[in-house]
Amino acid sequence: MPRTKTPLLHSPPYLVEQALARLGANLRTARLTRNLTIKEAAAKIGTGRRAVFDAEKGKPGTAAAVYLALLWAYDLLEPVKSLADPALDPVGLASGARRKRARKRMPRDTDNDF
Repeated sequence: MPRTKTPLLHSPPYLVEQALARLGANLRTARLTRNLTIKEAAAKIGTGRRAVFDAEKGKPGTAAAVYLALLWAYDLLEPVKSLADPALDPVGLASGARRKRARKRMPRDTDNDF
């Protein structure tokens, strides 16, 4: 049975496509400024040259692990820690505050007789 491609891999949203292309170009620049070949970068993260090449092209089908491993290899992983951080999400914080207020319950009188 042939594999079917998901629409996300065929035609991701424009902003996603642009972000991947920018990330790929940045990864290529980082590799070149470190004087690494694609083969050396691939060996450093334990993958093949094609995966590094595809990441540098910003291909949507490239595994997130490849992108993150390349960031690690170039010592650029630190900013990723704050991606999607709930503490930095204004929408999540606002809805979380509403939920807390809506769900706040009065403490029940507990009976400590055992």
